[in-house]
Amino acid sequence: MTVITHPIFSAEDFRARAQNQSGAPLETAWRDHGDHALNGDLLPGLEAMRLRDAAVLVPVVDDGEDAKIILTQRTATLRKHSGQIAFPGGGVDEGDSDIEAAALREAEEEIGLDPRFVEPVGRLPHYLAATGFRITPVLAVVQPGFTLMPNPDEVADVFEVPLSFLMNPDNHRKDSKLLMGFVRHFYVMPYGERYIWGITAGILRTLYERLYA
Repeated sequence: MTVITHPIFSAEDFRARAQNQSGAPLETAWRDHGDHALNGDLLPGLEAMRLRDAAVLVPVVDDGEDAKIILTQRTATLRKHSGQIAFPGGGVDEGDSDIEAAALREAEEEIGLDPRFVEPVGRLPHYLAATGFRITPVLAVVQPGFTLMPNPDEVADVFEVPLSFLMNPDNHRKDSKLLMGFVRHFYVMPYGERYIWGITAGILRTLYERLYA
């Protein structure tokens, strides 16, 4: 019997890939990524829309040979994306010195992740969301020893998923549903009882395409 194995990825390997990305420059690569990647009719509207800047942290925990990514489950009471799986993050404020500062601030506010444990190591291209946001994913390595304290108003749960699972294309599939009167296509990456889809799965797919494909 042939046993099929899949590679595992350390945080050190992730750091090197994040700092040495190949492909189109970040300034133009956004055209290949975002909700419009699977829904081409969205692009003209997104380009014409006044998008709000947002930042999310993609926190990869330095957890031995098989690094893990921290994800959250949003509370069911939030107005937007309630109950969905997400990265810690949110809108960029005027007081934020840069995108990295915004992502770190949001992660500390949402899940209590102390910035002293976090090392930003790169960015992904902007992800244009049909909800009206231009999202910049900030790639980061998180050193062990941190303690998380989720904000109960925003976060129902915090959990980790192995990077090797999320960067395995066998675990990526496409799905669709009727949203606001239109059929929309998106990536999904079910992990046990967790249903990772939409923007979060789209950003993870971008991570795979930029760093691991």
